[in-house]
Amino acid sequence: MKTWQKGNETMRLALRGFRVWWRENPGVLLSVLICGIADALTPYADIWMLARLIDEIAGRRDPQMLKAYVLVLMSTTAVLSLLCAGLTRWKNVQLACLWHIQNRVFMQKLLSMDFADMDDGHVQELRSRIWQNTDSGGWGLYKLIYSFDAIIRSVMSITGAIFLTAPLFLLPVTAGSGRLAILNHPVFVLLIIAVMFGVTFAAPLLSVKANSYWVKYTDENQLGNRLFGFWLGNLGNDCSKALDVRIYRQDILSRNNLRKYNPFVPTSKLARASRGPMGGYRALSGAVSQIFTGAAYIFVALKALGGAFGVGRAVQYVSAVIALSDGLSRLIEALGDLRNNTSFLRTVFEFLDMPNKMEQGEMSVPDMVIPTRAVSAKADRQNCGKGYEIEFRNVSFKYPGQKNYALRNVSMTFHAGKRLAVVGMNGSGKTTFIKLLCRLYDPTEGEILLNGIDIRKYNYHEYMQLFSVVFQDFRLLSFELGQNVAGSINVDLDRVDQCLRDAGFGIRLDKLPQGLSTAIYKDFDEKGVTISGGEAQKIALARALYKDAPFIILDEPTAALDPIAEFEVYNRMNQMTGEKSAIFISHRLSSCRLCHDSQNHEILVFHEGRLTQRGSHDVLVSDRSGMYYRLWSAQAQYYEVEE
Repeated sequence: MKTWQKGNETMRLALRGFRVWWRENPGVLLSVLICGIADALTPYADIWMLARLIDEIAGRRDPQMLKAYVLVLMSTTAVLSLLCAGLTRWKNVQLACLWHIQNRVFMQKLLSMDFADMDDGHVQELRSRIWQNTDSGGWGLYKLIYSFDAIIRSVMSITGAIFLTAPLFLLPVTAGSGRLAILNHPVFVLLIIAVMFGVTFAAPLLSVKANSYWVKYTDENQLGNRLFGFWLGNLGNDCSKALDVRIYRQDILSRNNLRKYNPFVPTSKLARASRGPMGGYRALSGAVSQIFTGAAYIFVALKALGGAFGVGRAVQYVSAVIALSDGLSRLIEALGDLRNNTSFLRTVFEFLDMPNKMEQGEMSVPDMVIPTRAVSAKADRQNCGKGYEIEFRNVSFKYPGQKNYALRNVSMTFHAGKRLAVVGMNGSGKTTFIKLLCRLYDPTEGEILLNGIDIRKYNYHEYMQLFSVVFQDFRLLSFELGQNVAGSINVDLDRVDQCLRDAGFGIRLDKLPQGLSTAIYKDFDEKGVTISGGEAQKIALARALYKDAPFIILDEPTAALDPIAEFEVYNRMNQMTGEKSAIFISHRLSSCRLCHDSQNHEILVFHEGRLTQRGSHDVLVSDRSGMYYRLWSAQAQYYEVEE
């Protein structure tokens, strides 16, 4: 029963995998199918013609017949060779795309996933396992194509071989062949066929058993392969790690860990299995194959000796029988690989089948003014977002797999046009608060309301358009500066230029060799420029301004800036944000100066996941028992002003 269930799962997952390849690029399967048929059947045409030619040479030796056989053999071989060469070229072109197509499938899934799922540790582990399985043994979706190729070739090879081999068992030896007459007895013929098939099946089954050790030691191989890839690919090539690697000799640490878990050394489990049972099964598989070859030669020779056929047919039958055996062996081995591949496909489809659990509402965001790349009117930008009110109502949240809450019972209301400074110690929940506001996560408890309606009821993409965010771990792409700011190939150059200057990048912009067309970094353009962390942060600020969303959120916006640049950014902040709502998260309480002496400015203080205080700077700093006073006092020397 378990064997049947396993076989059923193997076929189900394999067929589903083939449907993925057919959807993404049907040319891959078609080229493998057509090329496999042609390659498998072509040798049999040569074998058949060659047998007739040899019979003619050994028999009548008619010059006309010999000439005809030679011409047909040469022309057939030439035409079929050209056909197979063209088909092989087509197939190889398609196969060259396999890696990219497979990566595209996984990237599309990742980009369509809820951020909460993509950020989940289990999803990251699935991704890593899929990559490692592909890299270490070509398992998963990748294996299906080569198994399909082997199956097609095997089936066609078996079909052609049966057609050419059948007379071997049907043609009788002559009556005067003495004891060789036993070869005509049906029982003997069935016995020979049974032995040949038994040996034929034994060889690939032994090979499949050897391959099963790849499945058995998958976990160790994955870890070792990841360490090996990190050691050879990441550690040496990543410039961002170069300084620490040299100062702290992290290469030694990595090499020691690699030595401990390396699957490519003689002491690894896979290596020991290769020297032991895995290698033994492979050796037996090869030995059994040779036994079959010897048995086939003996049987064909005895029948030829008994007068059943001539030397030309003997060549045909020997070649066909060996091809039949090889075809059956390859078929069984390919089916065994499909079976071994089942656990790897299970991982692939566990990843691809992960549902998006976040509710996708259909309501349009009220009074929506979604700016486009073409919008540049100042009035439109200033009015964008007026009338919005966001409320956190008893919101609690804990990350997947965590026992402790990152936020607990947070309630607050935020009106459009206001400025918020969010402060607190590390781990107090500031960034989590922003992720919930932007709906990268949904609350574990409570609800977030936009104009009195749960944000989960709004169209997800429309809601996301409300926010421009600069996160702590923002990333710029190695493309043109203008494209980085605009987030598009179509760039409003005047707006990009103004946003960069508003963000304090103007001086560096004027020095760039190709202006807004200058590539950032050198990944794709050797003329690209390397920018500092502070410059990158200014570009990220400009990108947030360019999006022109009603709410602008800056998570540690000046962390990589020097004090002078920080002072300039904060001085420009009101000008940059205009009438927009702005939220600033910072460890540096200088941002709280924006929330000083104005009814539109407010400070939120988070501590251990709770909103513990809110108010203006003067009100909060006067409460000497509060967390804000403690934070301000620790940094006050940097913000005191001489009267």
